[in-house]
Amino acid sequence: MQGSDTKWEGYADWRNRAAMKGRHGGMLAASFVLAVEILENLAFLANASNLVLYLKDFMHMSPARSSSEVNAFMATAFLLALLGGFFADAFFSTYLIFLISASIEFMGLILLTIQAHRPSLMPLPCEGSAVSPCKAVSGSKATILFVGLYLVALGVGGIKGSLPSHGAEQFDDSNPKGRKQRSTYFNYFVFCLSCGGLVAVTFVVWLEDNIGWEWGFGVSTISIFLSILVFLSGSKFYKNKIPRGSPLTTILKVLLAAFIVGCSSKTSNNAAVNIYVNPTAREDQSEERDKTYSQSLTNSLKCLNKAVEGKSIHRLLECTVQQVEDVKIVLKMLPVFGCTIMLNCCLAQLSTFSVHQARTMNTNIVNLKVPPASLPVFPVMFMMVLAPIYDHLIIPFARRVTKSEMGITHLQRIGVGLVLSILAMAVAALVELKRKQVAKEAGLLDSKETLPITFLWIAFQYLFLGSADLFTLAGLLEFFFTEAPSSMRSLATSLSWASLAMGYYLSSAMVPIVNSVTESARQSPWLGEGISFNRYKLDLFYWLLCVLSVVNFLHYLFWAMRYKYISTGARS
Repeated sequence: MQGSDTKWEGYADWRNRAAMKGRHGGMLAASFVLAVEILENLAFLANASNLVLYLKDFMHMSPARSSSEVNAFMATAFLLALLGGFFADAFFSTYLIFLISASIEFMGLILLTIQAHRPSLMPLPCEGSAVSPCKAVSGSKATILFVGLYLVALGVGGIKGSLPSHGAEQFDDSNPKGRKQRSTYFNYFVFCLSCGGLVAVTFVVWLEDNIGWEWGFGVSTISIFLSILVFLSGSKFYKNKIPRGSPLTTILKVLLAAFIVGCSSKTSNNAAVNIYVNPTAREDQSEERDKTYSQSLTNSLKCLNKAVEGKSIHRLLECTVQQVEDVKIVLKMLPVFGCTIMLNCCLAQLSTFSVHQARTMNTNIVNLKVPPASLPVFPVMFMMVLAPIYDHLIIPFARRVTKSEMGITHLQRIGVGLVLSILAMAVAALVELKRKQVAKEAGLLDSKETLPITFLWIAFQYLFLGSADLFTLAGLLEFFFTEAPSSMRSLATSLSWASLAMGYYLSSAMVPIVNSVTESARQSPWLGEGISFNRYKLDLFYWLLCVLSVVNFLHYLFWAMRYKYISTGARS
């Protein structure tokens, strides 16, 4: 029988037996997760990238409404990652959460496939005349559409909240080799995400545009089913983190205890805190984290230090020193989370207005007609090329230069992404000005005819935003996973996706807000309904995003320059 020192402490295998070193975990186990991500993102992005046209052409929604609905769908999917991360940390393992979530997405895709296949479940064809105007989907048909979409959103959320952290948990973070392998894993997670995206925005989008949407939904359904099979095939190699209870309960308990104790007498507070600050006190608590941290309370966020006296108020409010420090770590990461929302608001334009722009332009390359929704192929391919270069060339070089384990810190990487998003919005505004100028010169401002300008101009903003996404997403995932307390890693990693969600919600909310502010008796709103897309003031909207992104970057610098890393690799 193997000794206890060969076990992964705090981990179990898929049969709930002790996970063993040498048998469970490592790059082999993580490789199954990477393969699953290709299939999972293929299923999701295949529809998300083209959904705005499906809602406009087949569900007869206006460009503004279809863009808002896509933003809401994407935002909900990514926001639900918090729910998946919470359940993975608190009650289930990341292993179970993935299987449950993938099954839910599978059911949603089946429903959407059936609706797209059955004409009786679709709105009546749009005649486009004054006698028979286009009517947006409604009633039971709209119910089927939105139930299917939001089942997919629920499933995607659970997967995003569990799959990245499940793969990252396979590595040993107690030694430099394991930490470097984990960093490589996050880089290749984005690479595999891009691989799935490449198939989605080329082959699947072509099927949707040329053969039928039931084929596109059908391929996505098969893809998510295959992802479940691949994930299950790696079961015997995984080490699954054993849930430790609700991280939200710990956070709320510390905040509540600090607030209640703060309202009590100042004298008793000082006496109690002085007792608990003693590094030799209560040595039996939080044994695992004690190896990394001192039991003394830190000076940052001093208002929370009073929480350690919570037991004197009520036994349910008892907080250990380590629980207080863990909550401080989470709170310190939140400003970084907040500063990435604006970037993701810019990214939201890739699946909404940018697709509408491309559709008005010449999408032919030689004799090949490229679907507008396939435009993301440019950033996807760029990310696929850049990710290995970054991991195998840039990072090793940076490590030699800086003589540090990381080479380039997480926050530096995120900062590069924010700068690229600023450039992307400036480029997008200039390209839109050129597109509208061509439309004006050709006398096609109020026409639906294709403009005599190639859609490749749009590729520039896609390249900048795709690069920004590569730097920021991988940096955020690794930052939240490595810096968060071990009992909150899935929930913290989900903040990366929640940032995407808030970006899409912000983008969705900005459209009506901008319209209400810019509308007057003399002029129509920038992005108003009922007018030709060529008369949208989209260039001004992009300039607005550019200015907001600059302000956001300055805000980010304020917090990033003051942040002190907690994880071992980041401090070395």
